[in-house]
Amino acid sequence: MSGNVLLLLPMILPFIFGLIIGFQKEEKQRNTLVFIAMAVEAALVWYLCMGDHSFLLWQITDRLSLAYNTDGLAKFFACLISTIWLLAAVFSMEYMKHEHKPERFFMFYTFSLGALMSLCFSENMMTLYLSYEFMTILTAPMVIHSGTPEAVRAGLKYLGYSFFGAGMGLMGFFFLNTYCETTSFIAGGTLDMALVAGNENLMLIVFFLMALGFGCKAGMFPLHAWLPTAHPVAPSPASAVLSGIITKGGIIAIIRVTYYLFGVEFLKGTWAQTALLVLSIVTIFMGSMLAYKEKLLKRRLAYSTVSNVSYVVFGLMLMCPAGFMGALLQVVFHAVAKNILFLCAGAIIYKTHKTFVHELKGIGKEMPIVMWTFALAALSLIGIPPTSGFVSKWYLAQGGLLPEADVLGIVGVAVLMVSALLTAGYLMSIVLNAFFPGKDFDYASLQKKEPNYLMTVPLVLLSIAVVGFGMMPTPLLDIISSISGMIF
Repeated sequence: MSGNVLLLLPMILPFIFGLIIGFQKEEKQRNTLVFIAMAVEAALVWYLCMGDHSFLLWQITDRLSLAYNTDGLAKFFACLISTIWLLAAVFSMEYMKHEHKPERFFMFYTFSLGALMSLCFSENMMTLYLSYEFMTILTAPMVIHSGTPEAVRAGLKYLGYSFFGAGMGLMGFFFLNTYCETTSFIAGGTLDMALVAGNENLMLIVFFLMALGFGCKAGMFPLHAWLPTAHPVAPSPASAVLSGIITKGGIIAIIRVTYYLFGVEFLKGTWAQTALLVLSIVTIFMGSMLAYKEKLLKRRLAYSTVSNVSYVVFGLMLMCPAGFMGALLQVVFHAVAKNILFLCAGAIIYKTHKTFVHELKGIGKEMPIVMWTFALAALSLIGIPPTSGFVSKWYLAQGGLLPEADVLGIVGVAVLMVSALLTAGYLMSIVLNAFFPGKDFDYASLQKKEPNYLMTVPLVLLSIAVVGFGMMPTPLLDIISSISGMIF
């Protein structure tokens, strides 16, 4: 072992806390432990991210090791994930009162954060792959939590898709271990071009399959079907982090493979880049169309995630600074907005047991705080200023309209605009019906159903972030620019 041993704590502490929480039956004590665990984890992550640290846990062979470091990308994702995980946990303390075995849910919820931190801080492909698989295994019980036949089928589908995608990533790892100078993540890539010479097309196939496999977790077509199946059956806090955070696990892997192993110089202008751009554009449009037609609220939000996360893939596959900037901005803004939307859905289900879109007429009169936060998140996903979603879409459009992006870039920008219109259709229709149910609506039947502070405070804080990032994006832009500067 070598390096700063403190870097292991974000991975170890959640498992220690999780085991204790899993045996805590008393609600008040359990909630206190959950809050302490999440708060300590977030504080520790932010502290470690203030400096540069590395830690070698296990040198397996001369080329394989388990190691962690705090490079710019690791800090970016770790701070985002640990903060949102804390806020969603606070919301869950109230929501899980109407679910059975909340101690089991919180145990796996806490475990999953440890796996995510391991994924964020991974220094090489070996560590990333193992962390990725642990993330899948530990989040599956949150999908299956209710124990219904539908939940079990959804959990098995989630595992099946995830393992298949990760298997494609593992296959690529074998090739990278042969053709890379090192499988440690180095900005710009580590391919040994002398070894690659004559095998360029083989390595492009490997890259395409790896990106497709890890794209499964990000909900990219054709491996997206687990998302709309898993979300309706999982508890809403689980849906929130699955949609807003776990999908970003696939994005982390795609970024590492694309920009830190293969490298832009090798990939740009190839058929593999073109194919992945096409798939991302198809996914954006398809997800928006399916969301527009969907009547079940949580499934509509799941299809929305299929579309929105592929904005990130589109930006990454443009392989230019503006596209990369837009992609990472979209990572943050989608994580915040989609957590709001799913937590709002959870609050509605918790207080009214309503699950279909058509049932939500007048809900804004009964739950004004919840629906105002829902409206702000919806505006962000559409891309309306001054919400944060406008900023990410601006940079994505800038990248797509560069001459080097060619026709696909223009098509992508056009699809982004169409998707924004569809997003307005399937989200703002909910908002309008919630606040303006019409003259024929029975206003006398309305009752105050606003949830308590454990639910509303996280929603309000996330909503402040939606507007705050939109009005003052400069600090975030500076952070992403420093990451981009190392790559390009």
